[in-house]
Amino acid sequence: MIGTNRYIGSPVERIEDLRFLRGRGEFVGDLKSEGMLHAAILRSPIAHGRIRGLDSAAARAIPGVRDVIAAAEIGAVPTIPLRLLPLPGTERFLQPVIATGRLRYVGEPIAVVLADSAALAEDGVGALILDLEELPPVADRRASGRHEILLFEESGTNLAMTFTGVLGDAEAAFRDAPYVRRECFEVQRHTALPMEPRGLLAEWDSTQQRMTVLGAAKVPFFNRDTLAAMLGLAPASVDLIENDVGGGFGARGEFYPEDFLIPFAARHVGRPVRWLEDRREHLTAMNHARQADCEVEIACRRDGTILGMRGEIFVDLGAYVRTNGLIQPRTLAQCFSGPYRVPNLHMVVRALLTNKTPSGTYRGPGRYEASFFCERLIELAAVDLGLDSAEMRRRNLIGPAEMPYMLARLEPGGAAVDTECDSGDYGEVLERCLAEFAWEEKRTLQGRLIDGRYHGIAVACFIEGAGAGPKESARLELEPDGTVAVYVGSAAVGQGLETVMAQVAADTLGTPIDLVRVFHGSTPYLNEGYGAFASRSTVLGGSAVYEGAKSLLEKIRGAAAARLGGPPDDIELVDGRARTRDGRSLSFADLAADGLRVDATFQNNNKLTYTYGSAVAHVAVDLGTGQVEVLDFLVVEDVGRIVNPLTLHGQAIGGVVQGLGGAFMENLVYDANGQLLTGTLADYLIPTASDFPRIRAIALENHPSPSNPLGVKGAGEGPIIPVGGLMANAVGNALASFGAMPNQLPLSPARVWRMGGEASVDNVGKLRAPNL
Repeated sequence: MIGTNRYIGSPVERIEDLRFLRGRGEFVGDLKSEGMLHAAILRSPIAHGRIRGLDSAAARAIPGVRDVIAAAEIGAVPTIPLRLLPLPGTERFLQPVIATGRLRYVGEPIAVVLADSAALAEDGVGALILDLEELPPVADRRASGRHEILLFEESGTNLAMTFTGVLGDAEAAFRDAPYVRRECFEVQRHTALPMEPRGLLAEWDSTQQRMTVLGAAKVPFFNRDTLAAMLGLAPASVDLIENDVGGGFGARGEFYPEDFLIPFAARHVGRPVRWLEDRREHLTAMNHARQADCEVEIACRRDGTILGMRGEIFVDLGAYVRTNGLIQPRTLAQCFSGPYRVPNLHMVVRALLTNKTPSGTYRGPGRYEASFFCERLIELAAVDLGLDSAEMRRRNLIGPAEMPYMLARLEPGGAAVDTECDSGDYGEVLERCLAEFAWEEKRTLQGRLIDGRYHGIAVACFIEGAGAGPKESARLELEPDGTVAVYVGSAAVGQGLETVMAQVAADTLGTPIDLVRVFHGSTPYLNEGYGAFASRSTVLGGSAVYEGAKSLLEKIRGAAAARLGGPPDDIELVDGRARTRDGRSLSFADLAADGLRVDATFQNNNKLTYTYGSAVAHVAVDLGTGQVEVLDFLVVEDVGRIVNPLTLHGQAIGGVVQGLGGAFMENLVYDANGQLLTGTLADYLIPTASDFPRIRAIALENHPSPSNPLGVKGAGEGPIIPVGGLMANAVGNALASFGAMPNQLPLSPARVWRMGGEASVDNVGKLRAPNL
């Protein structure tokens, strides 16, 4: 462990921000290359069908249009492999990089037009003539489950995968339980929606037979290896260069069809090609997420002790199984019970294919949905049993003496390693959260009509499994100017990676942070790397940098001792200088000529870290409009060890806001024909800074993780996890007198308004009269 710290634990301002604030960020839209062509993509206008013909003559006749590429030009069309959970049978449902005759969702790529400008490329797309045979679409998971219309006839099924989470004997627990409640819940389809849409620039060097791709990739080494295999190149002949990125949140940076199509196009025409996605394209082409519904039940003793949970969950995967598409159903099965002691569990999760945009991960994948389902069940049980919401949770939280605590066993067994909560005191955080919120005082507001609005409060608890392995790489070098260059395999997706890695390196080496330069996410820097996903960058990347810095520290001491005389242990590193006890010193620049460099790897044997926390909220519901105002929201989490409280706070607030967007606003709505009805920001509503101003976040570091030398736990996703269930319970408590059952998200004004169905319009008017 690091000892005395100057930077770790301090609110160091983000190193990246000065560059951005000065307008010096370099995003894909800023990139240009000599002779560059622009790409636009013809996408399927129908949800399900066959391509009978594609006439490109009119498009090719447009001056400035240079080429049109479809499946015929590619030849043997590759499919995109799974990055995570490549289980037997899933190969039947992988996505081809371009449609090869069958169309399975609106937005699927059919052809790429290359032109001298983006406008001309779009004109070219508009001039392409498609001859399509439309087929009946599989519009939802219920239709999918009937298997009457198959997306892949040769497979004989629309069921992509089934996961089952098991603990104890759920059947026996329910048979003997004095209290059982069964409910149905649903989380809507929505998406990550980073501020910057996707894009990339590909350059082919025919002389060197080398491909360079510039853009944002959270897993650059996986994407490099995948692209190299598809192009028939050695991985060493492909470079992926990471540029600045306007957000990721799990959806951005995976290997999408465009990650092959644009490099292929560049090689095909022998010129650089750039593609920039527009927002409508983004909403129909990038991974969707979250959509799941369930029928689940809870069994309890009369004192509120949970005896078991069981049920069936259905996940709408969309048209294909994409690179990380099975993480959501896997996590729903394994982590359904969250931080609660549920000795008997049997949860079956079925992932089904439909004619929609394929789904993947979005911040807290599977956990957001599981928390909504689980927290609603627990709240309803508490009401039935006459228990306070907080007391119900207090009685069922996993205790510190039970750590490490094994979560559900997963079937099929090869789907993932067993996972256990590593450390912590969940009750401690709950009590801190309740005290800061003044729970006992605010309980008196529950369900009351005050100033024309109904008030409700709720509490929820969560865990965040993060820091997925298997390892991460780093290299540290002493540069001639005395700076320390830190290269790390983690990628930057807006999380402040440069700052955090610099803090770790600077403290370990005893050098000012402004003498540390961080390089990340580009394949030429390192032989291997794993990237940024599952809140792993600080856990694994930070630990790799720490281990490398320790090794470099010893090399610097050895080199300084050789020059200054005396044992290496007598050399102290202070402010970028190696100093003896009698005051003689050498600068890092003096020592750089010794070629001091180290390569480091940190492995965690796939042991996840578990941040945990509690959240409470106070809402006011206007039954006249259906509007819900969040009057107070507090989240308290224990992250093991805080590297940068400033960036951590930003992660927490941002996560809560995204969770609130999913709870109240965001909804990807399809009609019966598989057409996306909310494909623009006029229809797909997202929160703005003024929507949810009253959010508080407290971070603790009482229980460091035992699985890495920094003691850190991944903390990029925790606060989003409980938001859906918390908001539903708060609204349900506010409207309890109306029998409201907020079992579906989002809690849109129309849906909330209908929850007050027993109140007539006249009654609502009377209730609001004092405010007029």
